[in-house]
Amino acid sequence: MSGKREYGDYQTPEYFSLAVCEYLKYERQIMPTIIIEPTCGIGSFLKSSLIFDASEIIGIEVNSEYCEICEKNILDPRVRILNTDFFEYDYKSVIKRKEQLLIVGNPPWVNNSTLSSLNSDNMPAKVNFKGLKGMDAITGASNFDICEYIILKLITSLHGTNATIAMLCKTSVARNIFIEMKRSHMQFTSCDIFEFNANKVFGINVSACLLVINLNVKEVSAEICNVYSFDKPKEVKSSFGYVDGKFYSNISKRDDDFLGNCCFEWRQGVKHDCSKVMELSLNGTSFVNGLKEPVDIEKNYVFPLIKSSMFKSPIIKSSEKYVLVTQRKIQEDTSHIAIDAPKTWNYLMEHREYFLKRKSSIYKKAPEFSMFGIGNYSYAKYKVGVSGFYKKPLFSVLASFDNKTIMTDDTSYFICFPTYETAYVAMLILNSARVQKFLSSIAFLDAKRPYTKKVLEQIDFHKILQSIQVTELINTEKDLGLEKYFTENMLNSFQCLPELSQGTLTIY
Repeated sequence: MSGKREYGDYQTPEYFSLAVCEYLKYERQIMPTIIIEPTCGIGSFLKSSLIFDASEIIGIEVNSEYCEICEKNILDPRVRILNTDFFEYDYKSVIKRKEQLLIVGNPPWVNNSTLSSLNSDNMPAKVNFKGLKGMDAITGASNFDICEYIILKLITSLHGTNATIAMLCKTSVARNIFIEMKRSHMQFTSCDIFEFNANKVFGINVSACLLVINLNVKEVSAEICNVYSFDKPKEVKSSFGYVDGKFYSNISKRDDDFLGNCCFEWRQGVKHDCSKVMELSLNGTSFVNGLKEPVDIEKNYVFPLIKSSMFKSPIIKSSEKYVLVTQRKIQEDTSHIAIDAPKTWNYLMEHREYFLKRKSSIYKKAPEFSMFGIGNYSYAKYKVGVSGFYKKPLFSVLASFDNKTIMTDDTSYFICFPTYETAYVAMLILNSARVQKFLSSIAFLDAKRPYTKKVLEQIDFHKILQSIQVTELINTEKDLGLEKYFTENMLNSFQCLPELSQGTLTIY
């Protein structure tokens, strides 16, 4: 199969590839002896690279039609086109004995799950290249961008050299690369991001940039990544990176040091990948599924559902959406539903084809109608949850008073509490002005999902409680438009929770 979507194919306009090369030559003073474009496409960067005095310019491209276009349009004898697959190419054989190396280009903007869904063979071998553990290694956390994979492979291959890498990519990819270089102890003197208007250049709405990395033979590792506008490459817009060993998404915003380890365990909501069957709405007193079918099932398997887009109030006690929950823990056998709730089992069996179409590997060899993001914590009566998508996070108390716990979807996150009052205090703390400002210093607000479990796990409640004042929580309650409910005694009770007093996790 071929096509733009499969190859992540956004060919760079020549005016923009030339602007990139001119910046590298005249502003960065880069003077390469060899230039390599690892995914050269129809050759925009190859042609623009002719402004350098390099002795050799190599273009690597898997698409034979693009290779023919390059060979026809670029006649300079320094240019060599190789019709081969970057993922299998012996890269080190090309760079051997070359001192001044520039890698430049625009790798495909597509992730491995998209290629897999297209049954594409244009993808790298499935490897856990970031060393993820447990469920992260087989679920969404291991879904990676092919562009990111390519650039990191280049960096690894060129480790211990003075090469310069200049690549167009999504801004989120550039940030991931900086973080991974630090995690892997790569040697580099600088890593800079130059943001540009991807809609103007490529006709797509995504945060994009030119990523420029200067590798080094010496054991040095830059702590900060500066962000510029491509149109104003000398003015620093913002910086992210490490200060005293702690990572900040925006160094200029850091005031209160609430960075640490969260004593409460952040959980992700339920994942089922079958919304048309599993998610229900009320039509009068009857349920209707996403297929617009009436649904007559036992209610003991149906729970209120708050989806990520529904976190709009600091207190949530009910919902117009519901979800059918088939398990109490991961890998639990579901066959007992046939006896416990025969109408529910019949409903599931009638829609079995939708479950069989789920492509994620997490469902392979799992019991029929399995879910993930499910455990005893899912049934906690009091939770404080948040959407992963909103730029300004609103933390909400999820409280059910009819013995039906509120579930969230898998783009939401929550922590559990034993009482409504302790959940209420946590909600006020997380929505307070100083904590909100702190969160903006550790989250990338232009990311598709700014607030992930990894971000939320860095909220140190011990540090917050050492400095936050009762008046701040009273003001937060007012700012949220809530009637007066909070008291200092509630804060004292919150501080006596075992997670805070003993540093242990408790499942409610």
